Amino acid sequence: MKRELPKVMTLTEAAAERVRSIIENSDAPIAGLKIGVKNGGCAGMEYTLDYAEEIQNSTDVVEDKGVKIVIDPKAILFLLGTEMDYEVTKLSSGFVFNNPNQTSACGCGESVVITPVNQDQMDAFSKSG
Repeated sequence: MKRELPKVMTLTEAAAERVRSIIENSDAPIAGLKIGVKNGGCAGMEYTLDYAEEIQNSTDVVEDKGVKIVIDPKAILFLLGTEMDYEVTKLSSGFVFNNPNQTSACGCGESVVITPVNQDQMDAFSKSG
């Protein structure tokens, strides 16, 4: 029997609700939300969000709470174990990433330092499913 691997990312209900709303209210067809990381900001890395217009068979896809999240292949080791939330405060609203691989962040909160998962962590994560 094939054992299902743990999800690279999970979503809170608030994040899933917001993503569903974005997809449902889009003028163009959207298959899911694409998430990745890129070099940038004062701390070194930034999370990226974009629309996925289609999902290819070779793409890593997380389905959680009725939402499809397409993971950029270059970001998997940086995002492993991350929970995406959506927060609304008096001054702002937006997606928040609760990432166990994040070691620090800049003061403005726009960029982070993320240490990629090593092979031992990957093996332990795979066994936890």
